[in-house]
Amino acid sequence: ATRGADFGDGSVYITYRNQVILSVIGVPGALLAGYIVELPVLGRRGTLSLSTILTGVFILVSTTARTSDALLGWNCAYSFTSNVMYGVLYALTPELFPTKDRGTGNALTATANRIFGIMAPIIALFADLTSSVPIFIAGAIFLVAGIIALLLPFESRGRASL
Repeated sequence: ATRGADFGDGSVYITYRNQVILSVIGVPGALLAGYIVELPVLGRRGTLSLSTILTGVFILVSTTARTSDALLGWNCAYSFTSNVMYGVLYALTPELFPTKDRGTGNALTATANRIFGIMAPIIALFADLTSSVPIFIAGAIFLVAGIIALLLPFESRGRASL
């Protein structure tokens, strides 16, 4: 709204309708992930990289939305590509990392998730909530993660897992 956006109806109906749309649009993303990881052109690393970068792009361009429908469209694109990304990520990590390392990584990630989940509302009390900076930071993190995905040690498609 501070940037000229008019999102119109903020009713409970529209909120839940949009949530259902976003959830449903993610299902084909997960199915597509299962298919394209087996393509020799992309493989797992390429699919993870591309879907992560596209997720970041869609997060960033969602800040250009000036209507509720435009925001829903960008969020649908984000939901689709993030479901591709997570589908590949959850399939790829067991192939690349031994169980004990995966367990440690999951524990550290879950801990960070809980800590920042507690901190987020506290930060929101003191932050400028009209700023798009958090969205820009999130989008940039996805873009960087997509590039880092290309640096994974090897392509696991067609190989035995560790």
